[in-house]
Amino acid sequence: MTDRTRIAVALPTGAVEVPAFVAIPDGAWAVLALAHGAGAGSEHPFLTGFSVAANAVGIATLRFDFPYRAAGRRLPGPASHAIETWAAVAAVADGLIAGAPWFAAGKSYGGRMASMAATEGRIAPAGLVYLGYPLHPPGKPEKARTAHLPAVTVPQLFVEGTTDPFIHPLAQLEEAVAACPAAEISWITGAGHSFEVKGNKRPAEEVGAGLVSTVADWMRARTIG
Repeated sequence: MTDRTRIAVALPTGAVEVPAFVAIPDGAWAVLALAHGAGAGSEHPFLTGFSVAANAVGIATLRFDFPYRAAGRRLPGPASHAIETWAAVAAVADGLIAGAPWFAAGKSYGGRMASMAATEGRIAPAGLVYLGYPLHPPGKPEKARTAHLPAVTVPQLFVEGTTDPFIHPLAQLEEAVAACPAAEISWITGAGHSFEVKGNKRPAEEVGAGLVSTVADWMRARTIG
């Protein structure tokens, strides 16, 4: 069962509340806070499908909106607002299940904002999961968003499609990941930025759900032992 709630965020412009969705399955062994991409909110089918599949394997999920989405705007606000939101979400996720580790994840923009929050010491998850990290704007590899990544000290998992225009050339991402203390890439062959595969059209819910086994295995390896 998914419960709707709201999370208070202290922005420089004043306090706001953002909507969030919490689902805690029986016997949950970890918590995954999940942020949306720049162009879609927390109720996007990709994220709901991912969350349902994660719940089915014992992962509690906390999906949330950034302030600009909560305010009805289409374009992201300042990065500082997203970082403050991640800090507020971390406080909730960290105490959601006593004794259970929490991880931060995000689709594209949401994952990049989590990495920035971790770099600034605003969040301290057990690990970071990027579902399509936006390495650079499509066709502009010279504008790489990687300078901060080596400063992330927790384990990082980059789940990436091999045809994603945000990460070509692929070697650029591989070099950035190699420069990080503990990071790895899980390639999805033939997948684009939203993990769509040409010639294999599937509902977004199914696409999101299909990534969970990879993410769950990686989380377990950093939780149990």
